Amino acid sequence: MEMNQVYEIVNSLTQQYIGDTSVVSTDLSNVVDIGTATMDLSHLDHYVRDLIDHIGKVVFVNRAYRGKTPSLIMDGWEYGAVLEKITFDEYPEAQENDSWNLQNGESYDPNIFYKPSVSAKFFQKRNTFDIPMSFAQRQIKSAFSSGTQLSAFFSMIETVIQNSMTVRMDQLSEAAINNMIALTIKDGNSNRAVNLLSRYNTATGQTLTADKAITNPDFLRYASYIMKLYSERIQRLSKLFNVGGKERFTSPDRLHMILLSEFAAGAETYLYSNTFHDQFVHLSKAETVPYWQGSGTDYAFASTSKIHIIPNTGAASEEAVQQGGILGVMFDRDAVGVANLDRRVTSNWNGRAEFYNNWYKFDAGYFNDPNENFVVFYVA
Repeated sequence: MEMNQVYEIVNSLTQQYIGDTSVVSTDLSNVVDIGTATMDLSHLDHYVRDLIDHIGKVVFVNRAYRGKTPSLIMDGWEYGAVLEKITFDEYPEAQENDSWNLQNGESYDPNIFYKPSVSAKFFQKRNTFDIPMSFAQRQIKSAFSSGTQLSAFFSMIETVIQNSMTVRMDQLSEAAINNMIALTIKDGNSNRAVNLLSRYNTATGQTLTADKAITNPDFLRYASYIMKLYSERIQRLSKLFNVGGKERFTSPDRLHMILLSEFAAGAETYLYSNTFHDQFVHLSKAETVPYWQGSGTDYAFASTSKIHIIPNTGAASEEAVQQGGILGVMFDRDAVGVANLDRRVTSNWNGRAEFYNNWYKFDAGYFNDPNENFVVFYVA
């Protein structure tokens, strides 16, 4: 192993640490080891200088990725392929109560048939992929000192595969949300595609821009106010909050709210921290995402708050929808979901080459229902 004398660096760092000198440029190139891809077998001991150094400890990077996808997963089933959703479309209208309008000689027919207004939707698309990986034990044993190390090595591989699958599941779940955002933006109704910045500037006479909005306390207060209003309004029966124009309501236990983390962090930092009774402006039960479609190369607000997709609207051909400044969404549990998630592993042993292949398989159905409540909040 390589030994470096660092007494001069240590003395200099100590002087900076205790305040004897100002902070100066310090060369750490011989202090911090960033590792190499292969081991130099010319490294010898420092006693007889003829013995090659051995590996003293093996550390496996085995860290499970939990993901940050919003909670959209619903139930599953073993048989059948199609998800059928049956809905009562129109609430029955009130009629005259004949009990208080009795007339002599009149007939009151009790045998009229009143057909319920019911419709069915069928969701039959599934998404699938698999991740293949080969495993060979006999050929790798020479690289380790014990069966424990060998098991830890394969455990690390399994964890990485599961992490890879989790990342891709997150992306598909977020894609389902983004498709619904695009449908709502494309529809163009201001009741459910809410431009918070335009409303704020109109109400206050300001000329605030989108990039400055998420750090402006007055705007954050106004945005929280509007979102809280919508969380109340969406509980009442209305046709205003879904693209299909259906009579719908969303109870608090079925309401999902997802906020862009930059907006949520801005509210936490610039609004809630300066508000004594923050429960009056706090958006409770909201999940956060660091971006809607991607971080870009810079994690700038223009990238994280943007979607640019060709949505599935059911039409024969679609145009791309591009929208930036998306701060959050609010929707019914039945508007967006992941159904019948199925993760499994199949294997095959190759006796001739003495290795086996695993295929880590994934199936799930991602759905949007424009007839359910979904509201987008954005700045533009």
